[in-house]
Amino acid sequence: MTHHPNLDPELAAAIGELVMPDAASLTPADLPSLRAQAAAMVAASAVDDPLVTVEDVRVPGPEGAPDVRLRVYRPAGSDRSALPCLYWIHGGGMVIGSPEHDDAFVGRFVKEVGCAVVSVDYRLAPEHPDPAPIEDCYAGLLWTAKNAAELGIDSTRIAVGGASAGGGLAAGTVLLARDRGGPDLAFQLLVCPMLDDRDNTPSTVQFETAVVWNRAANVFGWTSLLGDRRGGDDVSPYAAPARADDLSGLPPSFIDVGELEVFRDECLTYAQRLAQAGVSTEFHLYPGAFHGFDLMVPDVEVSRAAGAARITALRRAFLR
Repeated sequence: MTHHPNLDPELAAAIGELVMPDAASLTPADLPSLRAQAAAMVAASAVDDPLVTVEDVRVPGPEGAPDVRLRVYRPAGSDRSALPCLYWIHGGGMVIGSPEHDDAFVGRFVKEVGCAVVSVDYRLAPEHPDPAPIEDCYAGLLWTAKNAAELGIDSTRIAVGGASAGGGLAAGTVLLARDRGGPDLAFQLLVCPMLDDRDNTPSTVQFETAVVWNRAANVFGWTSLLGDRRGGDDVSPYAAPARADDLSGLPPSFIDVGELEVFRDECLTYAQRLAQAGVSTEFHLYPGAFHGFDLMVPDVEVSRAAGAARITALRRAFLR
């Protein structure tokens, strides 16, 4: 297989050992087996971390909808004093994934930042199309903020973050919090976020056959969430935050993305628009990196740099 000439050499050396599905051929019929495979991989790789405690709770969902499961992580031995909190939303293209998929990823924030993490198990598309996922995410955030004292969380230091589809849902959740009058948020941490359903940026064409998450997979994910509305005029900015007309009044923000992925340009544009709206914004474009590079190949230089930058940004946000 011929790779992009800009691909990071350390990442290129590892690609041959990665097991990746053919995202270009995804159909709804593939989802049960994909979800089962993903769950099996998570179960097989699960390792209890003695430095992190984990607790699952069920909380009220949106009105008329089922309860939402939240997975709560804390530093082991913490006395439930008022910890800062990262409210986390997992990725998976809107169609797969669960909080367990990110146990190790968010565990690093718990250990290195000294914060709690609350991760939401939102309903997945296409069985549960928009607005079900974003409303689940917002309902979980509301419960977390209202029950901060019981959780041992400092309600003045709650950040919202997510990766990929979860990054897009995180951005939408932050917009909802602004527009519905709360909760007040300290920060948003958007890791290679999925922000724009319109499939019309140069990077969607340039990386049509990108490693991991290509253009066809992206179209499938958005269509699963939005159905026939994808790319049309009737799409909420809470579902596709790139469509938001006004980004003012949002909390300080962090966005990162790889150079060689379809999300590159929508992330660039969103970061620029945040800054222009007066939002303090940190942006990282990682050269030679593909979607999810640091999760798949964590021990190379560019992945270590990405992880360190997020830790530093979150620590700084919680000191404000």
